[in-house]
Amino acid sequence: MLTFEQKLAIIESFPQLERKNVSLGRVNFHFAESIYDKKNVIYHLHPNGNGFVYGEFLEGYDVDPKGMVNIRDFTSDELKSIIEQSIESLSANSTIESAIIEDNEEERWINSENHTLILVHEDEMWNVYAGLNLDGTFLSYNEAKQYLEEEGFRKR
Repeated sequence: MLTFEQKLAIIESFPQLERKNVSLGRVNFHFAESIYDKKNVIYHLHPNGNGFVYGEFLEGYDVDPKGMVNIRDFTSDELKSIIEQSIESLSANSTIESAIIEDNEEERWINSENHTLILVHEDEMWNVYAGLNLDGTFLSYNEAKQYLEEEGFRKR
């Protein structure tokens, strides 16, 4: 397991992250350029080595209900990789979103828990995506809009 200082050195090597000291010696790192309301990439990095990285849109990780991945036992390479992926997933036109959106018309919808869905007009249909996962397909914009509103989402 990496020490707090080792994890801190890796995290601080990402210039796009801004350090925020919090209580009990813990540290958060914000990504100010996030296209989502979610700004914390690193959450509660603790002097005992425990901490979390935001991974809601990432595949292959166990996430808690807040979309966070525990990094307690991560290696240096694993930590660098998940931080890069997290920043990418929160960036404008991330690789993930670019693969879905391509050159199609799109809108972002958000709910009260800050979950974001992307509505994409492709092949004369309106598709709703949650990350890489297709959530629904609709024949018209109005049908898609009604679905999103019924699910508690509003247009950003």
